[in-house]
Amino acid sequence: MAHTAMSGAGTTAGDDPLQTAVWRLRSRACWADAAALLPPHTAAAALQRASLLVERCLYTEQGWAEAEDALRTAEALAQSDDERGAAACERGQLAYAATLLAVRDRADEAQTALGRAAALIAPGAPGRALLDFRRGLLAENLTRSPQGARAAYRRAHAGATAHDDPLLLSFTWRHLAGLALRDGELAEARHGFSESLRIREELGYLVGTAPALASLADAEAEPEASRLRAEAGRLFRLLGGVPTWLARQLTPPPATIQP
Repeated sequence: MAHTAMSGAGTTAGDDPLQTAVWRLRSRACWADAAALLPPHTAAAALQRASLLVERCLYTEQGWAEAEDALRTAEALAQSDDERGAAACERGQLAYAATLLAVRDRADEAQTALGRAAALIAPGAPGRALLDFRRGLLAENLTRSPQGARAAYRRAHAGATAHDDPLLLSFTWRHLAGLALRDGELAEARHGFSESLRIREELGYLVGTAPALASLADAEAEPEASRLRAEAGRLFRLLGGVPTWLARQLTPPPATIQP
């Protein structure tokens, strides 16, 4: 997810060269290489390093031990409420990913950690939008509360807009569109998925482009849907099968044998 703790996120001209290098590696699914550029000598660097390794777990279903180690370091270095809240937010995301991907049921830990983050991160603070988004993920995928998820995603969307966080906006657009698609609101779904794809292409967020293409395909009619899935599949293979969970979405359903 978005992380802007150090001199820009690396997505625009004028950002810190280190952040630009981290972003380029991250966007190409090289999370370990990006994390290696960030020795955890400060709380900000440790938090960013942990966030990269937590994201790798969600996209690759690997690296859990490394993420846990990085997270413990970030928690130990955190001094302010914002830093402790950000660390708790990452802990909640790691527990959420482990539960979602059926590695281990850590749903209670995810909820507790995000609740702690909510108590530490002030409303309106830059980190609050990411927290709201992640609380939406829990509501949608673990507690099965689409109404709660929609409310959380909308808060995250407003926060990302206020703090000019386009990457997070690409996520909120996509997840709000997914809820719209579930409700049969095709025009709203297409708009949200299209916005998510546009932002990710503009940012060069390659690892997130294939999922955006596949999501838009779900809201489109043929032959456009097949074209979008084919492009998503090309990018998926280019990145070595990352994100791993996208393989299920790209695999066509088996043909029905007629009697």
